[in-house]
This record gives sequence, C-alpha cells and structure tokens, in this order.
Amino acid sequence: MQVSGALRFIILTEIVFPILLLTFGIYHGVMQVLYRAGIIKAESFLGIDYYQGLTLHGVINVIVFTTIFIVGFSNAIVMYTLKKPLREKVQWIALGMMVVGTLMAAWAMFTGRATVLYTFYPPLIAHWTFYLGAVLLVLGSLVPFFFDWIPSAIEWKRENPDQKLPLAVFGTFVNFILWTIMIIPVAVEILFQLLPLSLGWVDEINPLLARTLFWFFGHPVVYFWLLPAYVALYTILPKIVSEKGKLYSDAAARLAFILFLIFSLPVGLHHQFTDPGITNTWKLIHALFTFGVALPSMITAFTVAASLEYSVKAEHPELKNSKFYWWTFLPYMRLEGNKWMFSYFFAGLVLFFIGGITGIVNASYNVNLAVHNTAYVPGHFHTTVGGLVLLVFFALALYMVSKLRGTDVKFKGLAVLAPYFWMQGMFMFSYAMMVGGILEGFPRRTNAGLTYLNPDSPLYRPEWVGYAQLSVVGGVLLGIGFILFFISLIGTLLAPKVRESTLEFPIADAYHDENIPVLNNLKTWTVAAIILAVLSYIPPLYDASVRGIFFNSPAYNEKFPMPLKQLQGAEKKEKKEISKAEKEVAKK
Repeated sequence: MQVSGALRFIILTEIVFPILLLTFGIYHGVMQVLYRAGIIKAESFLGIDYYQGLTLHGVINVIVFTTIFIVGFSNAIVMYTLKKPLREKVQWIALGMMVVGTLMAAWAMFTGRATVLYTFYPPLIAHWTFYLGAVLLVLGSLVPFFFDWIPSAIEWKRENPDQKLPLAVFGTFVNFILWTIMIIPVAVEILFQLLPLSLGWVDEINPLLARTLFWFFGHPVVYFWLLPAYVALYTILPKIVSEKGKLYSDAAARLAFILFLIFSLPVGLHHQFTDPGITNTWKLIHALFTFGVALPSMITAFTVAASLEYSVKAEHPELKNSKFYWWTFLPYMRLEGNKWMFSYFFAGLVLFFIGGITGIVNASYNVNLAVHNTAYVPGHFHTTVGGLVLLVFFALALYMVSKLRGTDVKFKGLAVLAPYFWMQGMFMFSYAMMVGGILEGFPRRTNAGLTYLNPDSPLYRPEWVGYAQLSVVGGVLLGIGFILFFISLIGTLLAPKVRESTLEFPIADAYHDENIPVLNNLKTWTVAAIILAVLSYIPPLYDASVRGIFFNSPAYNEKFPMPLKQLQGAEKKEKKEISKAEKEVAKK
C-alpha cells in the first residue's frame, strides 16, 4: 500500500520519536539497579538525582513511549487493513498535541520540577506543566480514533455491509474504547485536584480520592499497552512462522478482546488493599474481577499455541501427528524474510507467562498484604510491560521502519539476539526483585545503596545484598539487549533506500472464521463495560470522597517534610531579610 510523504513522516515520527525518548528511560532503569545495589553511593549522578531518574524511567517507559507508539502502530494497521488513507490534518493535530505535551512534561521532569514517580500520588505535587503536558499527550492520542479511524470504519462498513470489521481494526477499536473510558477519572483528578493544587488555586486536596481516581486508570492502562501486542499475536505472528500460517480462531480472538473490555475496568482497587477508608467488600469485588481478567489471557494462550501448531504443520505436513516435536521447527533464530521477528514474540510470550502467574498472586488479598510496597511489585510489573509489550513493539518498530523507509533490516543477527539478551536479563532482574520482595521484604523505590545496602549504615541489611547484586546483572543484560536492537533500528533508519516505500503487514487469515453477530457488536459491549465500570466505582468513590475521608492534605515536594506553601513562605521571608540586610549594608 502506497503512503503519502506526509503520512509516512507522521507514522515514522510516532515510531522513532518515542524510541529515542526510551533511551533515556532505559538508561535510568540501569541506573536504578546501580543505585539500589550501592554500586553508586550517591543521591545523584550527572546532575539527575535518584528519584528524579526513577520518575523519568517510569513516565517515559510506560506512559510516553507506549502511548505514542500505540497511536503510530494503530494508524498503520487501521489504514492498511481498511485500505483507506488517513486524514492528514487530523494526524498533524494529534502528533502536534502529543509532542508538545511530551516536551512540557519532559521539561518539568528533567529540571527537577516533577519528581513524583509514575503514579504522581498527591500530596507530592509537580509543576503545572507536567500535568498539562500529560493531558495534551492523552487527548492527542484520542484524536485519530474519533476523527479518523471511526469515520473510515463507517465508510468501510457502508462499502462492505455483509462483512465483519477486520480483526486488527476490531482489536484496535476495543483498545481505544477502553482507553477513552479509563482516562476520564484520571483527567478529573488532574484537572480538578492536581492542577489547582499545583497552581496554588486551592490549599488542600483529598489524597485518597486522588488515588482512587488514579487507579481507575492505573491498572486498566496495562491492557491498553497489552492489546496492540495481542493484535499482532493474532494477525501477524502466524504469518511470521509460515507463509501458510493462519490464526486458529477468529471468534476466540474477538471474545478475548471483548472480555478485556468488560473485565479490565473494575479492577483498580486491588492496588488499594492497604488504603483505609474504602469498604473491604468493594476491594473483594475488584479482586474477583482481577482474577476474571486472566480468562481472556488464557483464551489467548490456547489460541496462539493452536495457531503456531497449525502454521508449523501447514509448512511441514510430515509433523501432522506430532504433539510436541513441532515446537522444534519454530523459527527461533531464523533470519530470512520476516522470521527474524519471531524471537521478539517468543521471548515476550515467555516473559508474559511469568507476568500473568505473578499478577494473579499479586491480586490475592492476603498475598498482596505481604508484598505491598516491596520489590516484588515492580519485579512482576516488568515482566508484563517490559516483556511481551516492549518486545513486540520493538519488532513492529523495526519492521515498520524498514517498510516505510524502503530499506532492508540491517544487522539482523544483532536484531535476533536482542530479545534473548533482554529475556535473560529480565529473568534475573525480576527473580531478584520478586524473591527478595516476597521472602525478605526488600523495598521498592528506595535508594537502598545509601542505607540498607551500605555496610556503614546502621540500617544495613546483608540479606538483601545478593538480590540487589543479581538485579544489577539483569539490568546490564537488559541494557545490552536494548543496545543490540537500537543498533539495528538506527542502521535500518539511516540505510540507503533499496525499494519503494510501502505500508504492509503479513496479515493471517483465520482457520476457523465463523461470523458470530454477538461478537461483532461493539456498541452493546461498550455500553456494558461503561455500566459495569460505573457501578463498581460509585461506592468506592463515595467512600473516598465522603464516608471514608480523614483529612485533606496540602502540597509537598519530595525534598522537604513540610507543606510546600509553608516552605515557599519561608523562602520569601528569607529573601526579604537578605534584601533588607543588603540595603542596610549599601547605606553604610
């Protein structure tokens, strides 16, 4: 499919720009393990302190990179699948909003005005540009969905009244419906709590209400990151394995997407099991829905495995009676054609298997109390967004750059090795974090190298040293994996053009392709998802804002244990006294 120069530039920007930013995020990830293990015994390095780097690592990796990349991939897959060009004006507006919003938030973080971590929990408060930048980024990501993809899908449906919406578009629409719903509460938090507090329009806000609004968004966002990878698993992976590859069941894939839409929203309270003021009954209900959200992942596990088996056996008929031997024919290290992409999908699936199991453990009320705020939580979290999501996005980025630039993928050998380095590094890092957290209580977030891992400190905990050192080895391997991928990406981006620039994807047909109307009706399932989300959050929001409120809180920053307004008042008083003293000296 031919793509105009402007649209090609927009999609390439949405792919390459967030990966360039990701270099900062991954660099600070490696720095985190060095700080925590005590290899760097300092509060800062090269002008960026530990918690500032932790904020950059979290926000860039899981908000900025994922959001902009998902828009770029979704633009490409919707345009290619519907065979309809994108609307250039709409796309320019969306890209402009996302880039401006990102730069505003980046300025606040790099200058130390937004050291509030990924969760931006109050009463810690950031500069207003951080919050406004986040709002612009998110709103910009919705512009293509409402003003480009939906009109194109309506046009396509008029032209093809008897056909169901292509699976890739169906999954993308489910993802952005979910995204639209989940950002409403966090937008309310930012616009009516955090921004007014940051600008000094109010003196205090309700932190428990803010946390509850955040987690309405904060856990479902995991599925916003995950569903584009699922789109690729269903529609692209079978064709990577074999030219004769097929998706095992279109209906199973659509059912999984619908179940994600239904179950992904009423789950946020499992992040607030230790928060007082919210009724335990509703925490239990959200825990049950969290277990329910494992169901579409189980359906996907079966569907993907069946698709791989069919695809291998279609190419190798002699394996038709094989139960397990066919696994040895998967292209784990193959370089020809698009088979190099398989290593990213495979490594990501292995990591996601671990992430899914540990997530179920984490959602259990009793076990959650044991692991809450320990290193177990980021250890689990990294195997999901840092596993399947990131590795599939890397593969798609390299593939799309080569097609849109009209070049071959460069340094394919390095590209194929990259996900295996990444997987091994993630094994070691996550094992150290999770085992150290659940067995020894190793804390998350903390700059442990200055205290708990410092033999000269009265807080020294020698039982944590081995876990911290193992996480360093894992972090270094993760960094090497990223460097190998990045070399291939930059080489492909800068390589001379050898063919015409195109937009194409190896889309697999379905082996079982039944047309089940109830699985194609997105309007009904969207209404159901909204009703369930509203019903599951009205009582907790009432608890947080009325019944369970203990007190409101003024704003703080991360460096001083006193309210920000009081601190600012003391600074103004000090400046006045200095100015007065300077004037008296001048008179004398």
